[in-house]
This record gives sequence, C-alpha cells and structure tokens, in this order.
Amino acid sequence: MKVKTVLTIIFDIALIVYLALAFTSFNKPKETITKCIGVNISIEDETTNGFLSKEEIKSRLENNHLYPLAKPLRYVNTRKIEETLKMSPFVKTAECYKTINGYVNIILTQRMPIVRIKANNGSDYYLDDNDCVMPNSHYTSDLIIATGNISTKFATNYISPLSKEIMEHEFWKNQIEQINVLPDLSIEIVPRVGNHIICFGRMPEGKTKEDRSALIKEFFNKKITRLEKFYKYGLSQAGWNKYCYINLEFDNQIICKKNKKI
Repeated sequence: MKVKTVLTIIFDIALIVYLALAFTSFNKPKETITKCIGVNISIEDETTNGFLSKEEIKSRLENNHLYPLAKPLRYVNTRKIEETLKMSPFVKTAECYKTINGYVNIILTQRMPIVRIKANNGSDYYLDDNDCVMPNSHYTSDLIIATGNISTKFATNYISPLSKEIMEHEFWKNQIEQINVLPDLSIEIVPRVGNHIICFGRMPEGKTKEDRSALIKEFFNKKITRLEKFYKYGLSQAGWNKYCYINLEFDNQIICKKNKKI
C-alpha cells in the first residue's frame, strides 16, 4: 500500500472523528460543566382538565430526588423523569429534555376525564376518553355524574361510551348533568333545564368494544332525536315543568307522568 493512500485513510478517519465530536458538542450541552439553571414545566391542557399543576409536578420530582434545578446536567436523567411522571394516574404523556443553555424542559399532557362515577356501592372515580378508570381527586370541572347500580365493568363497557356520545353533541353535553342506572340497568337521564327525569331504557349489549360503541351510538341518537321532537312540539307548548317523568323506553310511544305540583 502506498504511503499516500495510508495518509489519505488516516486523514479521512480523523476527519470523521472530528466531525462526530463537533456534532455531538454542538447538539448537546456541556454536561460536564453546565448545571441546570432553570426548569420549565408545561402542562398543555392545564386549564381544560385541571388534574395536574406545576407545583404538583415539582413536588413529585423532589420527592423522588429527581428535580433537576442546580444539578449538573450530566446527572439529570431525563428518561427517569419521564417514567416517574408517567406513573401518575393523571398523566397521559411526558417528555423531558435538556437545552444547550442549561435548562430542563418538561412537557406533559393529561388524561381526559369524561364522566364521574358515584355508584351505590360507594365507588367514586372518573373514566377517561379511553374507558380507563382514574382515581378521585380535587378535580372540580362540570362533568356528567353517573350514579346508581354501576359496577366497574358496566361503567367502562357502557357508561363510558354513552358519555362520549353525549359529549359529541354540544347541546346535550350542556343539558345532561346526570346519568342514573336503575337496578335492572335501565338508564335515566337528569337534565339541567326542566323538572323531570327521562328514561331511556336498557342499553343494547355488544360482545366487543366496537360493537358496543356502535350500538350505543345508534341507541342514544334514536332516543335523543325523539326527545328533541318532544321538547320542540310537546314541552314547549305544555311547559317545561308539566311532567316529572318522560319514558322513551319503547320505540312507538312516549309515556309521561304529570307533575302533581302543576
């Protein structure tokens, strides 16, 4: 091998090593000498959900000896921070990274609650938009409340898809404040406006999650269409407080019970 060829190979290798080191140095902070001078915590939907606060995130990290402020960046374990935060039942996603100027950024998203379950057996929890249970907390947003004869299985399989269907309709999302489950699993709806209760009857059963969602969607839309017509052509003429109970269980009729006080 010629000397010139050998020198060329050595030069190429040296250039590759130099470029690799230069690229690494440019894209990563000098962790050996740089300390974390600030922690930026961003909760993308903080005002919408309200389960998490920046103070709670800081406290969780401090309790686990992971809060990075004033620590050398080389000792800041971003993956460990992410894993610790994801252990919270209210955290949906967590991302943590360092910046070249000595900051640590933490970006979180929260799980989205859609209904609160307060069952007769004493259970009190939330369900999120993935049909998963979330523990009770100080959360105070104006969610639909489901009460009555509700097991966890019934809540995740039936109350959750029903609540999601209600949330898809702007008017009914604001009009319906409570779902009540009777011992025979019939569904009652308590509206915000009007001194009456609406009975939907039993929800259709499905073997799979997809089947249940489709059946409950059809069930809700059919009941709510009939209720809308009754509101428009019935209650608007008779008065919102004339009836105390409106039964939509049967497809071919609406059975109403008069309010004795009227």
